[in-house]
Amino acid sequence: MSHINFSVILILGLMSTMAHSMRFDLQSGATKCISDDIKSNAMTVGKYSVVNHNEGFPKPDSHKVTVRVTSPYGSNYHYGDHVESGNFAFTAAETGDYSACFWVSDRKPSTTVTIDFDWKTGVAAKDWSKVAKKGQIETMEVELTKLYDTVSSIHDEMFFLREREEEMQQLNRSTNSKMATFSFLSLLVCLSVAGLQLWHLKMFFERKKLL
Repeated sequence: MSHINFSVILILGLMSTMAHSMRFDLQSGATKCISDDIKSNAMTVGKYSVVNHNEGFPKPDSHKVTVRVTSPYGSNYHYGDHVESGNFAFTAAETGDYSACFWVSDRKPSTTVTIDFDWKTGVAAKDWSKVAKKGQIETMEVELTKLYDTVSSIHDEMFFLREREEEMQQLNRSTNSKMATFSFLSLLVCLSVAGLQLWHLKMFFERKKLL
């Protein structure tokens, strides 16, 4: 049992320090959105840039993107209009799926833009090199601080998963109660129909003087 709990904690720890780093292509006139499930009060940082495939030459005006980062309820956390690169940082106000959407203006002929995007949340979002430099502390102390933040993140994640589990249990209980009521009503209707059919047959036989 302890081995299973340790495995769960280890997995949660890896999740809490997970960072999204990717490169993708985007055609002009198209939109691509990337979402991440972020807990409230979690720190988030991100940076993006258009890749210049022709080193030594300036990027054409067509290789610029518009970027918008929004919360689950539509709040705007970052907006970049017709830019080559940018970054954002915020602390999530609510729990849910945060989206970063990229789009390129429609052009003729169509062009393809390559974008590098790096998105970090939670413990991974902190710049530990600046923490060490600011406090002038030893590497071991930095690692201990990082470990403490990781454990705190795991603790918060476990409570978050427990709340989700309780919500699912309440939903299951509600569904089971509704299904039981529906089954009882269905049985009642079937018995009523069977009773009416028997009564109808009895009356039919009585009229035909078969009973």
